[in-house]
Amino acid sequence: MSETDAIAQHYEKSSLVERLKTALAELGLGDKKLSSQDLAQLDHFHSRGLDATIDLADALNIKSSDRVLDIGSGLGGPSRYLAERFGCKVQGVDLSQSFVDAADFLAARSDVAGKVSYQQGNALSLPFDDGSFDVACTQHVAMNISDRAGLYKEAFRVLGSGGRLGIFDVVALSCEPLHYPVPWAAGPETSFLVTANEMSHALAQQGFRVASWVDSTEAGIAWFAERASERKTDAAGKIGIQVVMGPNFGVMVANLARNLREGRAALVQTVWEKP
Repeated sequence: MSETDAIAQHYEKSSLVERLKTALAELGLGDKKLSSQDLAQLDHFHSRGLDATIDLADALNIKSSDRVLDIGSGLGGPSRYLAERFGCKVQGVDLSQSFVDAADFLAARSDVAGKVSYQQGNALSLPFDDGSFDVACTQHVAMNISDRAGLYKEAFRVLGSGGRLGIFDVVALSCEPLHYPVPWAAGPETSFLVTANEMSHALAQQGFRVASWVDSTEAGIAWFAERASERKTDAAGKIGIQVVMGPNFGVMVANLARNLREGRAALVQTVWEKP
């Protein structure tokens, strides 16, 4: 099985739209227009959830006229948030067709349906023309991609002059192996963490220049601890990512939090510019 096929298999889920319909109906959201807050614990599939999306959006200084690309758009939470907050148009692309279908479904239930769109595609061969976007963002996607140079080369290509690339990712912090499974991989075969220095070098090699860099590890550790406490005391009435990833997702999240606490991995938020 190829690397791409193995990664797609990790995320591809059958009957995902039907599962989402059932979960929304059970929470009394069957006919309601859905806002970012309604789905915050479901469709921001990365550490720190909606908080991380807000912080990255702040750093990117997005304008209503910007053409925005979300690479690895998942269920579409970040793209809908950006469209809702800034009034910009956002294009999402994801390797998993089931996630694209789910993002389309959730977008149709929101107030920004005309500002967001999604399609299936590979981050290493983006289906867009050169210079198509003013802003690109990617959150917790690169950990699945061994060809980091290829990823950043494609992001550079589709951005216009002066374009900004916002990244929120997990990076390696030590030589110690990760505890698996984690949200992006069942084992090391499809997990390709690099160090912060390696990430910076790969981005600079493609022509990007750094605009901002924030270590979000401690904020992530605190967020995971808070979420763990919430699950113990107030699990009812919320729709979470386990609807998508299954009951084992709690183990994946616990392992990611442990890897951060033990200094095996770190969280980085960074913005890079195309000259």
